[in-house]
Amino acid sequence: MLAVAIIIGIVGIGALGIVGRRRQTELSSWTVGKRDLPRWTSWFLQAGESLTTFSFLGLAGIAFGGGVAALFAVAYLTINCIVQYFVIPRQRELGANRGYLTMADFFKDRFNSKALGKTVALVGAVFLIPYLQLQITGLGLIVQLATGSESARGYSMAVASVLVVVFVIWAGIRGLAKVAVFKDFAMLAALVIVLAGVVAGIGGIPDIFAKVMDTAPSYLTISRPGFDGTFWVTSVIVTSIGAGLNTFPHLWPPVLAAKSGAVLRDNVKWLAVYQFLLLIPITAGIAATLVLDPKTKSNFVLLGIAQHTLPEPLIAIIAIGGAAAAMVPAGAIAMGISSLVSNNLLSVKNPKLRFRINHVVVAIAVGLALAFGLAKSDIGALLLLTYGGLTQLAPAVAIAIGRKVRIGAVAVNLGIIVGTLTVAVITFGNIPTGGVDSGLISLAPNLAVLAVAELIRRRRNPQPAADGADNVDDSVPGQHAVAGHSAVEGHSTVGAEA
Repeated sequence: MLAVAIIIGIVGIGALGIVGRRRQTELSSWTVGKRDLPRWTSWFLQAGESLTTFSFLGLAGIAFGGGVAALFAVAYLTINCIVQYFVIPRQRELGANRGYLTMADFFKDRFNSKALGKTVALVGAVFLIPYLQLQITGLGLIVQLATGSESARGYSMAVASVLVVVFVIWAGIRGLAKVAVFKDFAMLAALVIVLAGVVAGIGGIPDIFAKVMDTAPSYLTISRPGFDGTFWVTSVIVTSIGAGLNTFPHLWPPVLAAKSGAVLRDNVKWLAVYQFLLLIPITAGIAATLVLDPKTKSNFVLLGIAQHTLPEPLIAIIAIGGAAAAMVPAGAIAMGISSLVSNNLLSVKNPKLRFRINHVVVAIAVGLALAFGLAKSDIGALLLLTYGGLTQLAPAVAIAIGRKVRIGAVAVNLGIIVGTLTVAVITFGNIPTGGVDSGLISLAPNLAVLAVAELIRRRRNPQPAADGADNVDDSVPGQHAVAGHSAVEGHSTVGAEA
């Protein structure tokens, strides 16, 4: 019965994204709507990235192994909000005035380079796949742990994946926003139930930490093996850089679709406070060290402690909340990947064909993530791979958000390529880094190559790096078209290739 209730809940989540929404028929409206999303709609879309499967399962697992080192997530997300307060309104302004649909449009336009736009689209799509896999994997684990059924895990992952494809293709960003509202309330309820179960089953919060101090005080210091000060500091730095400068392609549609920069600023002011909800899974993970087998896998910790302290009906609510926490980010990530591929990576001029290709890519991306997810992966590792790779776009974003772009596209392109290849080599070659995040290490060759290439360019040609970006007044709507899209009345329409 528990498995049936959870599957019904998952189906209901998917149905929310379709009911009452018209089918979208063009890429611009599907991706960013009319660029007029009001404050609360934008809030839930932005908050959707704050509480995800990683928050639900991954953080509890890190706390179970590393104790208070898991607080790195609270630190970087709060820093992220401070940086985004200044960055994303500027990105939204450029997007509205210049007709961007994707992050790659921003790079192509600001550096006046189609090649750079394609590189960013490829890097963005490739490094989002692990993050999409993380969401699908997490959903399956939640159902498996709640029901005790391996088959329920596979079925739930397949059902959720199909539903994500359907509601994303049908309604685009507005359907995603509708599901995001339910997701945040469901996640809040789930986390409160988990906290109540921990308190009722193990003891009050002060008692829990007192017991941990008596039995294993290292959990209350940043000194656990693999989770020491080096891990904490470098993880906070690299994730703050990447998230703060908004290098994640799937987070651009909510920014570009917002009604104004003021709406985005209001949201991030409160999102910094919202991060304190992450203290609940961290507390649960630390409390789990008192009652769970030390050999428990990190992904199993949160549901393990819930099953230890809560009755079955409440487990179902937690599982449905966790499923929503997977499906909303999965939908956003699938949108991010598909729009990059159809709008930037492939050179398709026919708008109807481009939109059909976009839908096909949504299905392929989710299908790949499902296939990889069924093979089972560590959730924390998947998150760090995505962050490390996409953070390599951060130097280019920092260069491009100014009024004038003074660095050449070739230098930026080479830096991104070298940085992402370094992340891949370190990750898949299992090269030891002494606890230093691979994304932070990879920024060094990224910046070195960028600097050398730019120095060579300036010696050969002292002219401005990107004439298109330098000579156009980016504050005037409609003065510049990008990637075949012209800015008209605040939103993009498909036009001729620039």
